[in-house]
Amino acid sequence: MQWTGEGLIIGVRRHGESSVIAEVMVAGRGRQLGLVRGGRSSRMTPTLQPGNSVQATWRARLEDHLGTFAVELLVARAARLMADRLQLYASQLLCEHLRLLPERDPHDRLLAFAITILDASLPPDGLGVALARFELTLLEELGFGLDLSSCAATGSTRDLTHVSPKSGRAVSRAAAEPWLERLLPLPPFLVGAAAPGPGDVAAAFALTGHFLDLNGWMPRRLDPPPIREALIQLVTSQA
Repeated sequence: MQWTGEGLIIGVRRHGESSVIAEVMVAGRGRQLGLVRGGRSSRMTPTLQPGNSVQATWRARLEDHLGTFAVELLVARAARLMADRLQLYASQLLCEHLRLLPERDPHDRLLAFAITILDASLPPDGLGVALARFELTLLEELGFGLDLSSCAATGSTRDLTHVSPKSGRAVSRAAAEPWLERLLPLPPFLVGAAAPGPGDVAAAFALTGHFLDLNGWMPRRLDPPPIREALIQLVTSQA
């Protein structure tokens, strides 16, 4: 079997003395793994950096085999990302998030979103907003999307200020009043075009982090990516 497609390198691990197993998010094919022979060579190492886009050709005798990759560099982002700590952390977090997706399950919306963030060179506050929205989209793609369209208690679509930590549904200001200590704040920029105010980006990450832990990390016995907390501190301190 053989196919060719464009993809984003999201992970690389050593295999044997000279090869690596590359993890590539491929348009139309999702998260794919393959052996790259000679992947640790000085010629291949610059190409096989997370954040780079490649043309990947996958070959295997049977579809359920690991298979091998032949890769050709299309967009070299890694060097630019490594030169900026904020951009590097964002790249690492995006790759960690994409690795939560089921293998070989297409998620082109998330792939395109990740590439847009990597290519945008956003300022700290803009990057924080984009990454929080990415995490919200990731929850949707994993099948655990939040319902932020209307109040769970009243059905109102206006003045939504909180989210139930259990149901993931929005709650309006009036309905939330008696339960504020039990609810998660809902930053306005997640449900509209409002610019984030003080504390909004941190609140957005607290919201998405709660549901990623509940539905993504904890069921798989994974810890949240350490880079996530470091990135949150950077984007909130510089905002």
